Amino acid sequence: MSDGRRQELGQFLRDRRGNLVRAELGLPPIGRNRMLGLRREEIAAFAAVSVTWYTWLEQGREINASRQVLESITRVLALTAAETSYVLALGGYTAVPPTEVSTVEQAPEHLQRLLETFDFPAFVVAPDWGIAGWNRAYEGLYARIAAVDPAERNLLWLIFTDPHLRKMLPDWEETSRHFVAEFRAEAGARLGSAAHTTLVKRLSEASGQFAKLWADRGVERFASRQRVFLHPVAGELVFEQHRLVPSDAPELHLVMYAPVPGTPTRDRLQMLLAPTSVEPG
Repeated sequence: MSDGRRQELGQFLRDRRGNLVRAELGLPPIGRNRMLGLRREEIAAFAAVSVTWYTWLEQGREINASRQVLESITRVLALTAAETSYVLALGGYTAVPPTEVSTVEQAPEHLQRLLETFDFPAFVVAPDWGIAGWNRAYEGLYARIAAVDPAERNLLWLIFTDPHLRKMLPDWEETSRHFVAEFRAEAGARLGSAAHTTLVKRLSEASGQFAKLWADRGVERFASRQRVFLHPVAGELVFEQHRLVPSDAPELHLVMYAPVPGTPTRDRLQMLLAPTSVEPG
């Protein structure tokens, strides 16, 4: 386990330990008013490990933690399935090897051809959340994508640094929170690599909101959900966001925005893509 992953694992466990409600575990308050948080010795007792060993784990020391022990700790901390997967990935128990974050500048030709068969926005995301390909409908939704410097053509970077995109998202606060939590969950074994560390550092320096969300250590698995955009030409567009993993390119994700039935989204999108549609400058 790399030093970066050990430190992140320790900090993550400390944060979650501090958020536990003592009464829910049948424990009395600490002192007169402290209702939240368990002591390290309490977690160690519940997880059947020594206090010293658990203390070292939270301190990020170079110790070995078995999958079984980590799973026991996640149960004591009442972690979600996504958070449990994250802890296991930090411990090295994951199908994804702890290597550098892959940078894919351009989607394979067969995936690009697949994108073009969709009449709704779709794009390909690399492991570092770089946007490696998109179709005409996505460019109609987000006209600036082709002009963005390839080095900054990253979904997280654009969400937090492009004011035009932020203006299109009426639920920007919620969307950005989901994205950061999903990105952290997917980082797992790659956390601490040079490329990942550089990306997080750049984002934290460029956006105080990102820095705060990253420090909160939210972890979520991706879930299909509704996405709303306020397009400067087409008006309100309502989609269902879905994500697929190509079996022959599992390091890439195919993200699709399917128009929600019962809304004028599909008609407005077709109008937007008509040759006469021109976005105002």
